[in-house]
Amino acid sequence: MLTFSLLAGCAILNSCNNADTAKSSADVAVKATSEAPEFYNLRPELEKTYGYTHAVRIGDDLKISGAVSMNDSGVIVAPGNMEQQMKNCYSDLEKILQHYGYTYDDVVAENIYTTDMKEFIRVAGFRSSIYKKQFPTGTWLEVKGLAVEGQLIEIDMEAHKSK
Repeated sequence: MLTFSLLAGCAILNSCNNADTAKSSADVAVKATSEAPEFYNLRPELEKTYGYTHAVRIGDDLKISGAVSMNDSGVIVAPGNMEQQMKNCYSDLEKILQHYGYTYDDVVAENIYTTDMKEFIRVAGFRSSIYKKQFPTGTWLEVKGLAVEGQLIEIDMEAHKSK
């Protein structure tokens, strides 16, 4: 009798566990489908040459690779002009945010890499014109150099869209 009770108890528990597992698997399949990565290339040929994708959205989260001041041919725009290069970076970032239906209000993290921190700090007030509600978290780093000679600044960011 004790053996039967133990076997019956194990069968009931196993059945419950399998039901939970089946439900969890179905939930995971639906979630995986709705959160499949959605990639975006702002400058497809250039990004292919350099080997990166400019942005990817997974669910409500958006990750944008570093934007720099360049045209579609890869030529630096506004060489030697930190303020204009920064504005060009933000212009490209805005295009990507808009592609996915995001705004600067959705940005939660921003990292800035510059070859001249003193000059960046001098012109950084421009950021107040795009971040009207709240500044995102982030890091500012002075670096020895960026990918292409003449680049003074690169900005990457992450955004989240709440439902």
